[in-house]
Amino acid sequence: MVNTARGGLIDEQALAAALRNGHLGGAATDVLSVEPPTAGNPLLAHDIPRLIVTPHNAWGSREARQRIVGQLTENAQAFFSGTALRVVS
Repeated sequence: MVNTARGGLIDEQALAAALRNGHLGGAATDVLSVEPPTAGNPLLAHDIPRLIVTPHNAWGSREARQRIVGQLTENAQAFFSGTALRVVS
């Protein structure tokens, strides 16, 4: 099972149980039902096999993520120098 859409699409308790009892071969998700995750989220338990949980960024290619980091840097530099950058009017 792969979920890169919305956390609410997956019953997290059921997914954890299916992985633990071997009814599901594996799962990967980059989104949980609550972001940022709260303590006690069933998919963050240490005993769940064959599960990959990543931060909510599977949507982006390496190039897209690098572009975001570059723009963040440019925005911070512009802010601290008092320059208007990417202003929406």
